Amino acid sequence: MKFKLAPIIVCLLLIVCSSMTVPPAKSNRLYVSDYENVLGTSLEIKIAAASNDNAKVTEDKAMNEIERLNKILSGYDAASEFSRWMRTDKQAVKVSPELFEVLNLFDKWRTQSGGALDASAEVVGKVWKDAAKRNAQPTSTELMAAVAKVKQTHWTLNATNQTATHLDDAPLMLNSFVKSYVMNKACEVAMASAGTTGIVLNIGGDIVVRGKHTEQIQVSDPKADAENDAPISTLSINNKTIATSGNYRRGELVNGQWHSHIVDPRTGLPADKIISATVVADNATDAGALATAFNVLTPEESKTLATTVPKAEYMIITSDGKRIESKGWKNMEMAVVKPVATKVNKVSADKTWDPNYELQINLELNQIMDGRAKRPYIAVWIAEKDRKPVRSITLWYNKNKYLDEMTSWYDAYYTKFADADKSVSSTTSATRPAGKYSLKWDGKNDKGELVKLGTYTIMIEAAREHGTHQLMTQELDFTKAPKPVTLPGNVEIASASLDYVKKADGK
Repeated sequence: MKFKLAPIIVCLLLIVCSSMTVPPAKSNRLYVSDYENVLGTSLEIKIAAASNDNAKVTEDKAMNEIERLNKILSGYDAASEFSRWMRTDKQAVKVSPELFEVLNLFDKWRTQSGGALDASAEVVGKVWKDAAKRNAQPTSTELMAAVAKVKQTHWTLNATNQTATHLDDAPLMLNSFVKSYVMNKACEVAMASAGTTGIVLNIGGDIVVRGKHTEQIQVSDPKADAENDAPISTLSINNKTIATSGNYRRGELVNGQWHSHIVDPRTGLPADKIISATVVADNATDAGALATAFNVLTPEESKTLATTVPKAEYMIITSDGKRIESKGWKNMEMAVVKPVATKVNKVSADKTWDPNYELQINLELNQIMDGRAKRPYIAVWIAEKDRKPVRSITLWYNKNKYLDEMTSWYDAYYTKFADADKSVSSTTSATRPAGKYSLKWDGKNDKGELVKLGTYTIMIEAAREHGTHQLMTQELDFTKAPKPVTLPGNVEIASASLDYVKKADGK
């Protein structure tokens, strides 16, 4: 009996021992890249992958898909398939499956939104752009003519033959939700790549999250639109898309009055009752379409339209500051961490930074038009006269191992950075122009204390991995209100400006 059991015992021991020597499965880490001038705005891609090589392959596949679809759907590229089709007249043209699908989606959403979404909204937008050039309000005749043109049938589709027939001369732009459509396709390609378990794709503030990854999403406050402003809401998102549309970043100034770039194609008027709408949905195009439509519709109309999309949740901010949320919005929100109360240093009040004022820091990065342009590493911080760091404003980077390329920031802040909690998050906001960023300094140091009045140096550093290194510095004396300053540009930063201003709306 003992002899017969021995081989079994030996085998069991071998199995146990061998299992002890097998290393635990390596968990995927997150690889991050930032680009500028993709679909006319900024792009951030985060890939959960088994290795850096896996992440590079996945990133290339996603970026290739974005470029492929842009060559089909872009209204700004005269050589795109859409632009070529626009130059046809009443001819049934066989089009790509992607262009056919997008045109079909526009037909669907034009009906579903009651005309609030229309590819020919560009007709109305052009009227307001022309009005801005002559600095005079458009006439009622001009607006009526534009609305009449919008109401025309712009194309017909034949599903059997996969053809599209262009019918009129109304300018068309596939903007409302095509960015979300492109992002979703790119994520599908990425998730099919070996070694990839999750992806977060953020293009201009619209974000697709797919796979085994949950992302913390900060929703920008439309009334406090600096990159480092406190968010109006923070969500936890998995396998969904979040899209934000708003009128606070782009528009037209006509005779001293600011008008939203978002127009109501049904009336010809700018959509100015809603300043921001954020939508979370399973389907990317649903999120993009609803976010745009909600800027045009009344809150009650938006609530009704949202019921047509299962599991859609939203937050709408009206021009008078009212916050309107769907029933399930709170279920996605993360607990709010209350900010530390401002401490006043032990100096007399007249020698402390006035909490009603802030320093606005505006940056515009140089745009590399040929090929894919990754954003350089950027650090902005405030220092005392002896270059002792006072306040870290922002740090944009991809890989820790190249942070020493920013030599000035590294000397000032790396030790604190290495010890800090560097949580991963993304920000949803209205689409920004490529390369343009706004930051603020509220006069506090890294401990949350208001600094004493004095001379401080604004440090702006840009670097690339084993590449260019640029450092911009500017001293400002805050014992008296400093005048606006424009800093000369360099190979990475086209321009930077500093402006000491009173806080808006008491923020």
